Amino acid sequence: MNMQRRKERVAMLSVASNSFLVLFKIIVGILTGSVSIISEAIHSGVDLLAAVIAMFCVKTSNIPADDRHPFGHGKIENISGFMEALLIFIGAFWILFEALQKLLSSQVIKNAGWGVMVMLFSSVVNYIVSRKLFETGKETDSIALQADAWHLRTDVYTSAGVMAGLGIIWIGHEFFPAHNMNWIDPVAAMFVASLILRAAYHLTVNSIRDLIDAKLPPEEEDYIRDIINHQPAINGFHQLRTRKAGNVRFIEFHITVAQQMTVLDSHNITKILEQNIKKKFPVSYITIHIEPCEG
Repeated sequence: MNMQRRKERVAMLSVASNSFLVLFKIIVGILTGSVSIISEAIHSGVDLLAAVIAMFCVKTSNIPADDRHPFGHGKIENISGFMEALLIFIGAFWILFEALQKLLSSQVIKNAGWGVMVMLFSSVVNYIVSRKLFETGKETDSIALQADAWHLRTDVYTSAGVMAGLGIIWIGHEFFPAHNMNWIDPVAAMFVASLILRAAYHLTVNSIRDLIDAKLPPEEEDYIRDIINHQPAINGFHQLRTRKAGNVRFIEFHITVAQQMTVLDSHNITKILEQNIKKKFPVSYITIHIEPCEG
């Protein structure tokens, strides 16, 4: 329960920080006329929606298994990651559309210095919150929180890119007033959109992988194999199958033991295997089928 409370609290922190940043960026973007700041506000708005989805999924995924969902509700976190990726794609294409319009209209950027400051502030806030999300997401193996963390960490880098573009415009206005540098702002927005699209692609791949029941990573399956091989009473094993739903792992395999072994002894072997596997993967369902060794 303490771990679940931590997940819910850090998810609420993400919602609160994104709500503040969306409002802040919209106000400064309108005052400065910067499409790159408006694009960042759109990105933060997408992240706000994603944070709300993540918070809902973190709460729902903890609901115990029932008659309709005998394997639990863990996959709702994977659905959350997929939905967040789709939202990022939509936001990125909207930013590209706005940036192209701004590039063609050559609208003048006002008060670029304010834009630099808001981007700096946004980068610092998002870095702090994303770091907290990463820590909690990895400790609790929450895909929804880690996806939300990647969103905010992407914001850190994109905000830094926008800040650099506005900084160049600001310096240009101060020292080279005769030169038009306003084109840098929509170009920076396009660069932001390209980074967002890249992050959305990787998030989509990672979320779909567990939805289609892909096996666990090679290093995790190797760990399971090592545990089985270290049991001297086991003569062999086969049909190792693994998958993951949210933070829950499903592991099943067949082992062969001596034909004369009692049911009690073979049952004790499975208990030892389960205990050793759960030292590494505490939230897991393990199914072990016992077969007599035929020599």
